[in-house]
Amino acid sequence: MNSMNTRRKFLGKVIGAATAASLPLAKMSSAAAAEGSEHDAWLKGITGKHKCFFDFPAHKKGAPLIHILNYIATYQAAYGADISDISVVGSMYAIGPDSSIAMAFNDDMWAKYRFGEYLSLNDPQTGKAAVRNLFYKTMDGDEIPRVGPLGPFPPASVSALQKDMGVTFLLCNNAAVALGMDLERLGFGPAAENTAELLANLQPGIHVVPAMVIAIEQAQGAGMAYNKQ
Repeated sequence: MNSMNTRRKFLGKVIGAATAASLPLAKMSSAAAAEGSEHDAWLKGITGKHKCFFDFPAHKKGAPLIHILNYIATYQAAYGADISDISVVGSMYAIGPDSSIAMAFNDDMWAKYRFGEYLSLNDPQTGKAAVRNLFYKTMDGDEIPRVGPLGPFPPASVSALQKDMGVTFLLCNNAAVALGMDLERLGFGPAAENTAELLANLQPGIHVVPAMVIAIEQAQGAGMAYNKQ
């Protein structure tokens, strides 16, 4: 069997598993659907005059986080906007060596599932494959720009953007299912157990949505600008 057919079969399994995992959501009554789902609670925080959805399925070594920081800091410094007038959402999903999904998980998951190797990312502190989430919280010596054209920037990390600037980050459930399967392929045990463990070890404040494609649609429906990273 050639590699293309093998890849297609794997993707077919991923789509089937992700769809099955989402079926309970599809069974909600029309009344419950009208009231909204807990998965959509993040939309209630989109109240700013300036609102933008940063879509980054690829980590790009943290560049999307710097772009989010630049967006918010520029509105504050150049346009005099208050932080309460700015609503920003970032996405975490996809699988493979360029994906952003591992940004959502804690250090224990990075160590167990070898996300540094999976993403080909070395820890600047050790020079070896990272066993900590390089994107969630920075350490002195991490390669993060400290000064921008408008003055000093705080670290462009997920936790700093959450705490200091009110940024919301979303994790795609379907992508987590796919990641569990990809990790099984790499020898890390049953896919369902991998996914369950990952979702139980999210970094604080990460919102799980059923599918990022739906979240993007909902964001645009809420009047958010779309910024593809």
